[in-house]
Amino acid sequence: MTFPRWAWLALVLLAGCSRAPTQQESFGATVVATTSTLASLAVGVVGDPGRVRSLVPVGASPEDYQPAPQDIEAIHAATVLVENGANLEAWLQSDLDNARNEKLTVVVGSDGLPVREGNPHLWMDPEFARAYVHKIRDALVEADPPNAAAYTRNAAAYDAQLVALVARTRKKIATIPPQQRTMIIFHNAFLYYNARFGLRTIGVVETNPGAEPSPQHIAEIVTLARANRVRAVFAEPEYSPKLVEALAQSAGIKTVENLFDDSVGTDPKVANYVGMIDYDTDTIVNALK
Repeated sequence: MTFPRWAWLALVLLAGCSRAPTQQESFGATVVATTSTLASLAVGVVGDPGRVRSLVPVGASPEDYQPAPQDIEAIHAATVLVENGANLEAWLQSDLDNARNEKLTVVVGSDGLPVREGNPHLWMDPEFARAYVHKIRDALVEADPPNAAAYTRNAAAYDAQLVALVARTRKKIATIPPQQRTMIIFHNAFLYYNARFGLRTIGVVETNPGAEPSPQHIAEIVTLARANRVRAVFAEPEYSPKLVEALAQSAGIKTVENLFDDSVGTDPKVANYVGMIDYDTDTIVNALK
């Protein structure tokens, strides 16, 4: 039987309409970030949280993370991977090797930035976070040209938020009397934040990730706290508060157990990078004023 010309045309059009769009056509690039803080920065560029995934779960520490099989699958399917570098993710290379994603673009946020004392927490300085965002934008523009304009537009809007965050944070820290701008922290995640905003870290409880400090080290920090009249010792939710509480009691100072740095939080007010820095700043100011 011979089909009339209009029937063939209808079949062709129907086939074209029913074809499932590719991931690139319908959604654009997908991003995997090693941590939830870096994922939040990536969302600022991508615009769609559904296209960004963090390997390290919210609330977990990236410094002693144990990769899972689904991490390899996520990397294999991703367009761009965002890592911090500066030896934060010692576990990542094996995942990259096993994922075998030859088309993957890898963004190393800390590359080209001034890493101090081997400390990887550069993103805690919002000015450095701006540099991370610019790198993520450039990688996405190159990897996904059809959506380049959207990435550029999103990154510009997010960069404006970070500029405002720097100014807002500086203004808040300025309300702390200069002689009281000192901190003792559980692990040294605030090196770059403190350098940017004029705070001093007097002591660090955990000098080696995962290693419990010696009684001698705790005694030294107590002495420093008393000598410098430190008003608080700060920790993060993912760490045990016992050591911090013991130190605070010995030094006669208050304990603050809920700063965020390696991970954003589950509460909406700290569920993204900007909210996290705002919350940390308010917490620090309230403790030190």
